[in-house]
Amino acid sequence: MSRRLSVLLALVLAGCMVGPDYQRPDIDTPDGYEQVTEPGDSIADLDWWEIYSDPQMRELIELALENNKELAIAIARIEEARARYGFVRADLYPKVDAQFGATRGDNIGQLIPGANIGITENYVLAGRVAWEVDLFGKLRRSSEAARGELLATEEARRSVMITLIADVAAAYLLLADLDNRYEIARRTLDARKESTRIIEARFDKGIVPLLDVNQAQIQEAVAAAQMHSLERDVIQVENQLNVLIGSNPGPILRNRTGMQLREPVVPAGLPSELLERRPDVRQAEQQLAAQTARIGVAQALRLPSLSLTGTLGAASTDLSDLLDGDSKIWDITGNLFAPLFAAGQNARRVEVERARTEQLLNQYELTILRAFQEVEDALAEIRTARAEALARKAQVDAAHSASTLSRARYDGGVTNYLEVLEVERSLFNAQLAESAIRRQQLTGFVDLYKALGGGWQEPEPAATNTGP
Repeated sequence: MSRRLSVLLALVLAGCMVGPDYQRPDIDTPDGYEQVTEPGDSIADLDWWEIYSDPQMRELIELALENNKELAIAIARIEEARARYGFVRADLYPKVDAQFGATRGDNIGQLIPGANIGITENYVLAGRVAWEVDLFGKLRRSSEAARGELLATEEARRSVMITLIADVAAAYLLLADLDNRYEIARRTLDARKESTRIIEARFDKGIVPLLDVNQAQIQEAVAAAQMHSLERDVIQVENQLNVLIGSNPGPILRNRTGMQLREPVVPAGLPSELLERRPDVRQAEQQLAAQTARIGVAQALRLPSLSLTGTLGAASTDLSDLLDGDSKIWDITGNLFAPLFAAGQNARRVEVERARTEQLLNQYELTILRAFQEVEDALAEIRTARAEALARKAQVDAAHSASTLSRARYDGGVTNYLEVLEVERSLFNAQLAESAIRRQQLTGFVDLYKALGGGWQEPEPAATNTGP
């Protein structure tokens, strides 16, 4: 009866766990975004290939998802965390070892000089079972912490994937913008070369002063310098994209007819959805949950621990009799360890884990605040860039008209060449600015998609078997 009672007591004690159970912190989320958005489901509900409709961009994103090294590192970290979780979880179960030993010698002769009773042999074959009874949940809390870290690494992979898709899309848009600005500079250079040729011919005939020739040469050089600067930028962005897709430096296949991406509507959904949608927020929460479990581990280390060891096997002085039924050996050992005095070390260990938990709680809340900020920034970027793009287009149209009129006035001798130069500089700068704001307008959708936690939707892999 006492034996059954002991077993029952051990089972009851094994169900006791010290330390706090994780609960998601209460977060004050706004009811809506400050920036006006379209009604409907969040834009992040769409798959990335529906947002980025340019075929070349989609191909680059697919290559990046297959070959990017940072994503490969994140995936490898998941495998490491999964193995670590299995390693820690194994402590919950008994460990079984096998042992075989053989000795041969004159032991008595070693103890009593001069004595000699001959050579003796001993053979032992045994199995050993060792189990630490999880009295206060130390092992289960450790397993909880390892599981939280595993889930955090999975969210980290999704976060890397979002960033990767957004980086490829943003770099592609920048490349398209640079191509467009390079084409503007090339056309401008061709026009200025022709203008310089005409003015030099007029100077040769004594119609215009040398100052007009010099001014034309200056503007021609400005356009040429702009082309070389843009060419350098193009090469550097191509190299950046090649790193993202896991390739060596080289040209990037792309649509060179300008930025043709469609502008999607921008429903952002509800702010509270970010807690479930953004992988960096979920990663921060899993890290907080893992750290909360470590408080229980530290508290359990202040309490007694019980280890059970059992051995069953056979021993004999004759190898041929080792498996004989009369050579059986066995023993059962229980060790109860209770910390009594460590100069406050065990209590300080709990305080350390609580302080670390407080740090991760603040990190979790900070991640959420930054998520709200990034969504608001992206919404503002889209709205203001759209309005600015309209203003830049009106500026370019007016500059075109002014350039035509100014050139006609100069050819008619009504005005000097300085007016023509000023108007043409304004036109050139307005065209470059229009291209840049168009790129920023499209990049705003990329930023919003990333800020909302979109871009990581993919066919779900087989569920991770993390146990109960």
